[in-house]
Amino acid sequence: MIKRFKTSWLLFYLLLAGIYVLLFVWHETASFKVSLGQAVLNNVWRGIYMVVVNFVFFEFVVPFVLRKKRFFIYNILWGILLLFAFMLAWSFGLYSWRAVGVALNIYLPLGDANAKNSILSSQMAFSMGALFFFGICRHIYKYVQLQRATQALLIEKQAAELNYLRAQTNPHFLFNTLNNIYSLARDKSDLAAESILRLSKILRFMLYETNGEYLGIGQEIKIIDDYIELEKLRYDETLQVRFHQDIEEMKQAIPPLLLMPLVENAFKHGVSETRGRPFVDISLAVNNRQLVFVVKNSSETTPGEGKVKENIGLSNLRRQLELLYKDWNLSVEQAAAVFTATLKINLASHV
Repeated sequence: MIKRFKTSWLLFYLLLAGIYVLLFVWHETASFKVSLGQAVLNNVWRGIYMVVVNFVFFEFVVPFVLRKKRFFIYNILWGILLLFAFMLAWSFGLYSWRAVGVALNIYLPLGDANAKNSILSSQMAFSMGALFFFGICRHIYKYVQLQRATQALLIEKQAAELNYLRAQTNPHFLFNTLNNIYSLARDKSDLAAESILRLSKILRFMLYETNGEYLGIGQEIKIIDDYIELEKLRYDETLQVRFHQDIEEMKQAIPPLLLMPLVENAFKHGVSETRGRPFVDISLAVNNRQLVFVVKNSSETTPGEGKVKENIGLSNLRRQLELLYKDWNLSVEQAAAVFTATLKINLASHV
């Protein structure tokens, strides 16, 4: 199968030819009494031939010989035949190209012009040097391109997974909120209308403000405040909610709705299951690019009931953090009647 021509590869070979020409220009001006202009002309003439021959060899012949065939001996025979043909191209072919240059007064013969064997040996040495030079540089170039392509695919995969996690988290959040409104509507509470109004503000934020990769932390705080007010409509004065903030700069960027799962978790799996005096105590500090977010809530679970089980919100948050930051820590602790979630992020460690 003929390989599709790529302009970038031809430019790559031309660049290598330029480097190789410069090396031989330096060699000829140092070894022979020849002007710089003639040395450049000699090697540009030879370089044109070497670019074409090596381009065809590496981009068409080598892939053709290495292609998958049912009978491997078929590839070997073709490889021997084509290698012999290119050995002629690298020796007699280059010698003939040199002769054409001499006839056109482009190429100036150096050394003993009558020593044909010596000239052939010299041209063969030039060809072999070019072959190894082009081959090694091509291998390095392909390796670098492969690494870049692999990295790009990894970034695309992580972005797709992150978008999936966010898409999974938002409906989960919406489902929980609708359940709250349903309970108010079932009780024929006058607060149902206000709940719907507050939910519409949250949905507007989710639709129009969370499409980018980042938003200011002040916007994240605002949506948390709206969510807290929405949740408080379900409870009487017995619910105590505190939200302490120590923010160095409100415009510092964080991924949208990154902190919300911890707040949502405090109400859904803490306050809603507390029979006594429920509470939520939230503390957010961001200083010197270090974020510390602590959410404490009342809980009926006791420490002796086994390992803390993480719900989908916390699991998704943990995976998002793995994709977004290099330096972070999320810990949860179940104490007597108190559940604590602590999130620490070095915001400067964003991937």
